[in-house]
Amino acid sequence: MKRNQDGLAALAGRLAEDMELLELPGKPWVPRRNGVHDVVVIGAGMCGLAALARLRLGGIDNVVALDAAPEGLEGPWVTFARMQTLRSPKQLAGPALGLPALTFRAWYTAAYGGEPWQALDKIPRDIWMDYLIWFRRVLALPILNEHRMTGIAFDGDLIVLDVATPSERKRFLCRHLVLATGRSGLGGAIVPEFLEDIDRRFWSHSADPIDFDALNGRRIAVIGAGASAMDNAATALEAGAASVDMLIRRREMPRINKMTGIGSQGVVHGMHMLPDAWKWRFFDYTATTQTPPPRSSTLRVSRHSNAAFYLGCAIDSARVEGEELVLNTSLGERRYDFLIAATGFGNDFTGRPEFDAIAPHIRTWSDGRYSPDMGPPRGSMMEAPDLGPGFEFREKVAGACPGLARIHCFNDAAMLTHGKVSGDIPAVSAGADRLVRHITAALFEADAERHFANLQAYDIPELQGDEWVDSSPAMTRAREEVPQP
Repeated sequence: MKRNQDGLAALAGRLAEDMELLELPGKPWVPRRNGVHDVVVIGAGMCGLAALARLRLGGIDNVVALDAAPEGLEGPWVTFARMQTLRSPKQLAGPALGLPALTFRAWYTAAYGGEPWQALDKIPRDIWMDYLIWFRRVLALPILNEHRMTGIAFDGDLIVLDVATPSERKRFLCRHLVLATGRSGLGGAIVPEFLEDIDRRFWSHSADPIDFDALNGRRIAVIGAGASAMDNAATALEAGAASVDMLIRRREMPRINKMTGIGSQGVVHGMHMLPDAWKWRFFDYTATTQTPPPRSSTLRVSRHSNAAFYLGCAIDSARVEGEELVLNTSLGERRYDFLIAATGFGNDFTGRPEFDAIAPHIRTWSDGRYSPDMGPPRGSMMEAPDLGPGFEFREKVAGACPGLARIHCFNDAAMLTHGKVSGDIPAVSAGADRLVRHITAALFEADAERHFANLQAYDIPELQGDEWVDSSPAMTRAREEVPQP
C-alpha cells in the first residue's frame, strides 16, 4: 500500500501547530555544563523514544539517546519479534504523550487513509516500526545509533559512560542516566540449566538472531507456551521445518489474560501507589495464572499438520549424540535437530559486564522489601529492583553508591515497583511522564543555588514608574513645594 506523503506532511504541520498552542517544547531551563549531558537515555526503542521526547517537551533539551542497533532496527519489532502483528489494540495512544497528532492512528490515517484504518485489525509489526521511525524524525529526537554502552562509572556528581561504536570508543558524561533497555531489562535471556553446556549449533534463545531458512527440513523443538514460543514456532514452520514440537511444561494452556482484563487508568496511576503487599499479590497472581499466547499466534502454529503440542512435558536433561539433540523429558526421550528456548528474560544483572560497577549495590525486593506474609518467594520477583518514585535505583547499603539515585530503570524490570508503564504500549506515556517529572524536580533541586542567583539577577522592569501618580500626603506636599516655572 502506497504511503501518502502529502498526508504525512499535513500531519507534521498539524503536530507543529498543536505544539505551538501548548507552548511545547518548553523553553530550556537547565544550566549547561561544558561537555555534560543532563540526561543520557540508553535505548531508542519505544520506551526510549517516549522518555527522550518527554524530556525535550519539558525543556530539558541537553539530552541524547544511545542505541546499539543501526538506525531503523531499534527495539524488537523487526529483529527478534516474530509475530505478524502487535497484540495491543490499534487505537491505543501509546507513546503519543497526550498529543493527538502523534498517535499511531493519526499517522496511519494520514499515510494510508480513513478506510484502510477502519479495515485494519491488528497493527503489523513492520508498520509499527515505520511509525516509530516517523515519531523520531518528526520530533527531531537526538539519537546516536550503533553506540553500545559498555560500562558505567562515577566522577563526583556525574555519571561516566564508556561507549563503543564500530570505529572508536567514546566517553559520555551525564547527570542522569535512563536505562530504556526493553524486555531484556537489566539481565537478559533466561537459559534453562540443561542447555548451558550444549553447543550453540543445536539451540538458540527466542531473542537471538536465528537463520530460519537453515531450519528448512529439520526437526525443531520449541520450549514454552507464551506468545514468543508461538511466534518462533510459526516462523520455523513457515520456513519449511520438517516438524515443530511445542514442549510445554504446564498440563493446561493458560487461556485468560488477567491483567488486560482489568486495564484502566486506575491500574496505570494507582498500582505504584499500593502497599507492597498488594503489588506482590497482583503480580504473583498474574505470574501464577500466566498470560496466554494470542489466539491468532496459536492458530498460526496449529494450522500446520506437522506441528504438535506436548503438554505436561518437563525437560530433565539434554545431550548431543552425533548431529542430534537428545532431550530426556517427562514424556520420554525425544530427538531433534534444533531447539528454540522461548524462556523469557530475567532481572539477574550480575552477568552483564556494562553493569559491573553498579550491580553489587542495587537493592532488590529480596533485600527487605519482600516479607513472607506477602506470598510465595517467587524468584523472578525477588530479583526485581526496589526502585524509588522516579524509577531510580536504591542502594543496598546507604552511602555505598550514592550515584544510583541518578540512574533510572525505565524498562520491563520496573514492573513490580511501578506497574506496567515502562514496557508495554498501553501506558508508556504515563510512565514517561512519571519518570520525567522526577528527573525535572531532581535537576531543579540540584541547581537551586543557580536558579536563586538568576532570580536575584533578573532586572528587567515591568513598570517604568510613569504608570501612576502617588497621592500620599507627603508626595502631595512635595509637589506643591516645587516652584512653578
